[in-house]
Order: sequence, then structure tokens, then C-alpha cells
Amino acid sequence: MLSILLFSLAIDARIEQLLTRMTLEEKLGQLTQIVEEQLPNDVAGSMLNSGGAAKTNALQRSALERSRLKIPLLFGYDVIHGYRTIFPIPLAIASSWDPELAELSARVAAREARAAGIRWTFAPMVDIARDARWGRIAEGAGEDPLLGSAMATAYVRGFQTSILACAKHYAAYGAAEAGRDYNSVELSERTLREVYLPPFHAAVDAGVATLMSAFDSVNGIPATANRHLLDDILRNEWKFKGFVVSDWDAVAELINHGVAANKQEAAIKAITAGVDMDMWDNSYSTLAAAVREGRLPMSVVDRAVRRVLRMKVQAGLFDDPFTSETAAPALDRDAARRVAQRSIVLLKNENDVLPLPKSGKIAVVGPLADSKVDMLGPWSAQGKAEDAVTPLEAIPHVPIEQADVIVAVLGESREMSGEAASRTTIDLPSDQQKLLESLVATGKPVVLVVMSGRPLAISWAADHVPAIVQAWFLGTESGHALADVLFGDINPSGKLPVTAPRTTGQVPIYYAHLPTGRPPDLKDKYTSKYLDVPIGPLFPFGFGLSYTKFEYSDLRVEGFKASANVRNAGNREGEEIVQMYVADPVASVSRPVKELKGFQRVALKPGESRRVEFAITRRDLQFWSDKGWVAEPGEFKVWIGPSSATGLEGKLDLRGDERPK
Repeated sequence: MLSILLFSLAIDARIEQLLTRMTLEEKLGQLTQIVEEQLPNDVAGSMLNSGGAAKTNALQRSALERSRLKIPLLFGYDVIHGYRTIFPIPLAIASSWDPELAELSARVAAREARAAGIRWTFAPMVDIARDARWGRIAEGAGEDPLLGSAMATAYVRGFQTSILACAKHYAAYGAAEAGRDYNSVELSERTLREVYLPPFHAAVDAGVATLMSAFDSVNGIPATANRHLLDDILRNEWKFKGFVVSDWDAVAELINHGVAANKQEAAIKAITAGVDMDMWDNSYSTLAAAVREGRLPMSVVDRAVRRVLRMKVQAGLFDDPFTSETAAPALDRDAARRVAQRSIVLLKNENDVLPLPKSGKIAVVGPLADSKVDMLGPWSAQGKAEDAVTPLEAIPHVPIEQADVIVAVLGESREMSGEAASRTTIDLPSDQQKLLESLVATGKPVVLVVMSGRPLAISWAADHVPAIVQAWFLGTESGHALADVLFGDINPSGKLPVTAPRTTGQVPIYYAHLPTGRPPDLKDKYTSKYLDVPIGPLFPFGFGLSYTKFEYSDLRVEGFKASANVRNAGNREGEEIVQMYVADPVASVSRPVKELKGFQRVALKPGESRRVEFAITRRDLQFWSDKGWVAEPGEFKVWIGPSSATGLEGKLDLRGDERPK
């Protein structure tokens, strides 16, 4: 501990020595991030969207030659779900419910990015998203803060084996009104604290180096000028020691938000609130006049510069700012395939259509069946379409007329999800719906493979297609991973990290909603439901089938531990994701009907049983109040089961004098 303290003090001393020698313009340069088109720039401290060892080395040499104090550049890049080896999109990886796989994907991506001269990724995106119309739902872990926090922690650990990570978009960006990207957000402090902030807090606790402020406004205050988020919570409560970068042009966009009259005023508001680096816009260059005129204290600038320089030291840039120009690492296809296999969710398997016999005659059709570029999904960095394996390449196939079964690969093209890809309807595209209906009309069994960056409303398919597989965008090894699952070499184990609606009109829809005074009741018109669709989602959060069957029995809640027996009642080995939910049915404020508080992946052989145990912590029973986090005495409901919709139910009594850890 003493050695760590001494090392930290030595870093601080080095930074202070640099600060005393820097001019105001040099300081502001360290707070400015540019792209190559903005060169030459003698003082900029960071560049984005430049990659390749030779290129970054050349840019670094040029920058160091121009820098009076020889302060190296920090190269950043959107390494979201792979750099050269493209892994499944983050929403797909969240379907694995396996943080170790998330960490593996980030570790491989970071290694490849570091070999290309990149020292900083703008990932992970840890925004909770409960509205599937929002295109960037593809980049996160879905709707639940516990699952999202586990994934956030894993990504930070994986990325920071080689490069700096950046948790984004802080905060509540995924709650954009009407699912329209960049839109405003209005929510209570309780919802902010309980739903949207936990993954960011988890990332900070995991040691994330940086955060990115969001485009949105939160309760009327843009996130990029929000002291409550950036200072009160992030730095004072959570003790975050890294730096905050704005999103692209977000500082200047404070003018559009209506809280600043010009770039200088926008820059003053952003840096004062706690945004340390301005991405792309160069608004912070206007701060020199503000400092000299006494409208911005130099101490605010120095504070931001310290934070940026500390992370440059952490990235090893002062020790070695260059990158070896040896051959880039080979694609890690094994890792990509393994992660993709476990990211697939089996939604329906009527009459055991799956797995397919390898000797069968299979037709593979649909606009995504052989689209290499769409395998990669949005934000695919330096992934190359020609490296991707498609379903048509991986599955031996025949024409439809000769086929015994049809595999229809349908869904979204990669441009239909991701940033600036909000949709008013999340149905299958109309031409694909017509194709699916014509395939079903042949009378041959159809397996629908849905590739998408969001859950789609596929009610017709759920009623008429015997087998449905949610494949998302699986990356470089898409075809191989899909074939592994369809043929049964891999038993599917994925579970939905988001609720799948019956129709777009149900959106936003999520399992952990508040109760209403008139719960839905088909027998009573005057209850909370829609007239034109059945009650509830098409597929609930946490749902996913297997080629085997799992049975749950003997729930026990003893003290602050809950456990149940899980048995593989089928004839195949399989893995089940066992989930624990908790509810506080009577409290001083209305509480969600159910909240995920634990999950475990359990591998079982046919006939094998295992007792799966969860510890219930104090935080599991708490909610945010005007007094902070509180756990009120009373009776709590506890469920252990295969999804948010089903499970064994028990209860836990919390007395006033009892305090779980």
C-alpha cells in the first residue's frame, strides 16, 4: 500500500512540474481532441479516429516535434465490440449473461487496438435502454441495471488490460424521449439513481479511466453542463479520479440546448461542470480569453489538465509513446466464435424442429443469409466484411424446392440500428414479412433467424413459425456460431437482456415496472392494458430456451440466503442461467413489481441436479429516498427461476433490527 501511495505521489509531482511550465494555450490544448482533418495543431492533446501503428507513430512524432514540453498525444477510437476481430454487438453479448465472455471480447479488442497505436477506446457503452425504438440499444447491455453493471465491470477490466476505457454516455442517454436519439430526458432522481446510474458506478468502482458525457439533457440540464451528474455524484460521491470527455461536438451543442449564447459560454459551462476534454469542436480554445478576462479561474483549467495528464501517465505514454510496427495480431476467430455461440437466444422450438439433422436438406434464404457486411453490425471499427462468415457459407444448403426445412435469415441491416438509427416501428421490414409468410405457406418447417440490433416485434412469426432464433449481429464468426447452434453442436443458453414487445405500440416495455392501482385483468375493462393485444410482452426479460429441459424445485429462503434445486430433466447437457428476483410489495413509495438481484450460469448433465444459492445483500433491499439509500423493514418477495416471468416464489422478512451485509 505504501509503494502505491509513493508511486501516486511521484506521478502527482511530475504532473505539477509540467503544469508550472505550461502556457495557458498549451494547457487548453491538452483539453482538446481533434481529427486528422484539423491538423496542423501544435497544442492538441488527443486525436480520434486515427489507427494503424505506422500512422499513429508518424502523427506522434510530428506532435512531439511541435510540442515544446514533449507531451505525447493520446489516440482514441470507437472500439465497441472488436477492432479487427469483430465480436457480437454488446446487446448480444449481454444475452450470454456471462461477464467473463464480455471481458474476453474486450481483452482481445484492446490487444488488437493497442497494436494499432490506439491507447483509448470510447467504450463500454453502459446506458440502460428500455425503448427498443432507440437505435443505440444495440451498443449496451439492455434494460436491467444489475446485468448492465456486471457487464460494465467486465468490459472495463478487459479493455484496461491494454488501453484506457471510457464508460459512456453519462448519463441517462438511453432514456431519450420516444426513443429518438439525442432527445431530452425527464426522470426522477429515484429512477436516475436506481436504474440509469448503477452501471456507471460499477465502471467507476472497476477503475475506469474516463467517462464520456452524453448528448441529452437530464431534467432540463444538458449532461455536458450538468454539475449534479459530473461533480456532485461522479466525483464527490463516487470519488472518480479519471477525466471526462464530451461526446462529438457536445460542448458547442449547448448553444442548441439553449443554455449558452456562444461557444465561449458553452465551454465555460462545460469545463466548470466537470467536462475535462472537448471532443472535436475546439470550443475550449475560446477559454484563453475567458481566463485572461477573469471570467474563468485558472484553477478550473489546471484541474482538468491534471486529470488528463494523469491518464496519459497511466496509459504509459510518457514512458513509450510509440507502437511497434511489427505484424498485427491474427484474428482471434476462436474467441469470436465462442462468444457468438453463447450470445444466441432460442425463442421458440415447436415440435423440436431444432437441432437440425446434419444429413438433412436445408434451404438458407433471406437478405441477410449471405450479407457479409451485415454480419459485423454497427460500430465495427476496422473489421472487414471479407473476413466475416455468413450463414449461407457455414450451412450446407440446397434450393427451396429440394429442402426439407427452410432457414430464413431476416431482420435489420447494420445501418438500421446504432447511432442516429431510431425507428418508429420495430417490425420486420415489410418485404421480409411477405417473404416469411410465403415461406411458411410452402408447408415446410421454417426456422426464423432474426439478426438485429434491437428486439423486433415479430408477433406473426411467433404464431406461425415453429422455430425462432434471436441471433442479433454476431460478428466475424456469425455463420459458424449460428451453424453450431442450429445443428446442436452447441446447446443454446442465451437469455434475453431486454423485453421483446408484441408490437411497437407497447414500447417502452420492461419487466421492472411499477405497479398500478388497476393491474391488468382481462375480465375487467377498466384496468391497465391495451384493447388490441394480449397482456404482457411477446417474450419476457430473461427468457431463453434450450435443447434440454430444466426443472426448478425446493425454494428455500433462510435468513439472507435464497436457494433452489435446478435439475436437467432432458437428455442433453446444457447450461441454465438461474435468476433471482426480489420485490418489496409494501413500502413508503411504490416499488417495481420485480427486480433482478442475482444470476448464475449452471452447467448440468442429463439427470443432474444442483442447489443454486444466492446471498441477499442490504443493497438488494434498498431504494433511493430523500434520505439516500434505505431498506425498510417488512416482507419481501423472492423468486428463483428461468426468467422474469416465471419462478418459484418465497418470502423474506426484514425486521427493523436486522441488517444484511
